[in-house]
Amino acid sequence: MPVKHDLYQDLGLSKEEVDGHRAKSPHLNALFDKYAEADRSVVSAEEANGSDEEVKKLKEKRLLVKDQIKDLLQ
Repeated sequence: MPVKHDLYQDLGLSKEEVDGHRAKSPHLNALFDKYAEADRSVVSAEEANGSDEEVKKLKEKRLLVKDQIKDLLQ
C-alpha cells in the first residue's frame, strides 16, 4: 500500500520548526505546497498501479523539489 512520504523526517526538523521557516519565506512556503502536490501524485500513481516509468518520473520530480527545500533551509 502506498504511503505518504514524511518530508519532516527527511529534513530532520519538526513541523513547528518548518512552519516557522515557512512563515518567513513565501518561496519556501510555495515549495512545500509544490512538494505536497508532488507527493500526492506519487501516491496516486502507486495506488493506480501506474507504470514503473511514470512512478519513477514522479518520484524524481518530488526529489527535485525536496532538494530545493533543503537548499533554502541550509
